[in-house]
Amino acid sequence: MEILRPGSSGPAVAEVQAVLHALELLAGDATGGEGGRGVFDQATELAVRHFQQVRGLSVDGRVGEETYRALNEARWSLGDRLLRYDPERPLRGDDVRRLQELLLELGYDAGRADGILGGETEAGLRAFQRDYGLNADGTCGPATLRALKQLGRRVTGGRPQLLRQSASLVESGPHLIGRVIVIDPGHGGGDTGYTAGETTEADLVFDLASRIEGRLAAAGAKVYLTRGRTGGPTAEQRTAFANDARADLFLSLHMEAHGSAHARGVASYYYGTGSGASSTVGEQFANLARREVIARTGMLDCGSHAKTWDILRMTRMPAVRVDCGYLSHPVDRLLLLDARLRSTIAQAVVASVQRLFLPAEADPPTGTFLLPAGG
Repeated sequence: MEILRPGSSGPAVAEVQAVLHALELLAGDATGGEGGRGVFDQATELAVRHFQQVRGLSVDGRVGEETYRALNEARWSLGDRLLRYDPERPLRGDDVRRLQELLLELGYDAGRADGILGGETEAGLRAFQRDYGLNADGTCGPATLRALKQLGRRVTGGRPQLLRQSASLVESGPHLIGRVIVIDPGHGGGDTGYTAGETTEADLVFDLASRIEGRLAAAGAKVYLTRGRTGGPTAEQRTAFANDARADLFLSLHMEAHGSAHARGVASYYYGTGSGASSTVGEQFANLARREVIARTGMLDCGSHAKTWDILRMTRMPAVRVDCGYLSHPVDRLLLLDARLRSTIAQAVVASVQRLFLPAEADPPTGTFLLPAGG
């Protein structure tokens, strides 16, 4: 779709403004904000930025495919439509996420509360319907909705999803042997990312991914890269690859760039929404990876953040993106162009993967886990 930005006009802009108005993010009439009808004015840009911020999207004030899809999903409240699993075209929306949250709060495994009605959500819904004497057809209609709203939260001691994921992690054991890990070097193909001299971001993250791949394979894991040196798959293809591989972990690698001369440092991202729904293991892994990289490189700490990017949302396993520094900053660029620093980052990532599966009593302090030499 055409990216909508300040100065754009037409029916698509009017549609976006209508949704923003319904969400009480845009003042004025439902189709024109404070300015003209269907004109992307300053008020619309501010409303889009606010929406992107609270939805865990990249905040740029423009409406591209991902923001447009999120706006469309935000239109739906639970009860607005029948919810039924369609494997060919899964329903997406805030109503689906609310259904997932209710099922999880009642102790039913509905998968991650990601707003996508998949097989796990249908299975959790059918189990709820059977237990409460309803027709177990996997469809959330008026009768099922009434039953869900009449029941209070039944699981205590923490978020049900957190309890379930934490228990699964502990039960899986501390070893890496046989674990399936997918490493995703960002960009690729015609998308080279930021260029630093004769070196591109795509080349650097592929080199980093290869170093991580070798170390994890040496530890006994099965490791796959989403692309080769020249490939450039879409986000949908990358997540589908990880899902088909039935991966235990998914790690996307990037190196950032920004117009600000002060932008530098390491950040990590995991799936999460403003409502509190998140990938709890993903959040744990994001924090581990970031802290290990910071401890071993001395780079600036930019924190871990919840995002709803498709690369994190569409994966069926804990997924994390790590931005390993800013190629646009002279200090970070000098570090990232050094192969020894990339080896250090690779060591940090492998240490964080191993630490994720260690029990608390065996987990070493950040930056101290020793790894086999190599790479």
